[in-house]
Amino acid sequence: MIDEASRWRRFAALLPPADAAGFVDCWDIGEQEAGLDRLVVGLLDHRVPISETVRAEIAVAAEVWGVRTALAPRLGRCLGDHREDTGLRLIEHAETVPLPGSSVGTDTALTDLLVVPWIACTRCGQVLARAHTREPWGDLSYLARHYVLFAPGRNASTALFAPGSAWAALTELRTSCAQVQAPVRGAVPPSENASSEEIAEE
Repeated sequence: MIDEASRWRRFAALLPPADAAGFVDCWDIGEQEAGLDRLVVGLLDHRVPISETVRAEIAVAAEVWGVRTALAPRLGRCLGDHREDTGLRLIEHAETVPLPGSSVGTDTALTDLLVVPWIACTRCGQVLARAHTREPWGDLSYLARHYVLFAPGRNASTALFAPGSAWAALTELRTSCAQVQAPVRGAVPPSENASSEEIAEE
């Protein structure tokens, strides 16, 4: 289980030393929101290439600290490393259409909610989404009411996570994918070259 401080150090390692030090300082003084802003600015300013898995992890950190909406446009502009990334992929964009909760799962908790697909696993096809209410003025609620893990077309496998459980939901996506992808005895493994990032569990 990777704790928040460890994730922060992993993000810091993406930046040049001076920027990394300022980013870590933000953690030490409890200014995580400012730190995540500095992280994304540093990635853009120095044109640091990141994998799609790292992009998705930064998006989850931003969600946890309440700055996902503010950082999403700039995070989307961060340079990709253009390598095949058979892990996580951030799929939400400005034109993402929310799905009726009933179309995603049969759990009654989703009945009156709208589900925004957020992060996909490129290996097993499962999707991590945020479930929101519709505010009276038409916008989605700022905070997610649930996090939803589902496989498109197979709503029987839907799993719900409480507000504040974004990392737990991401961990379950990775864990359940590993179980789905576990080789059958005698079968040829799908890849002999999986990177440590691809198989790392939260």
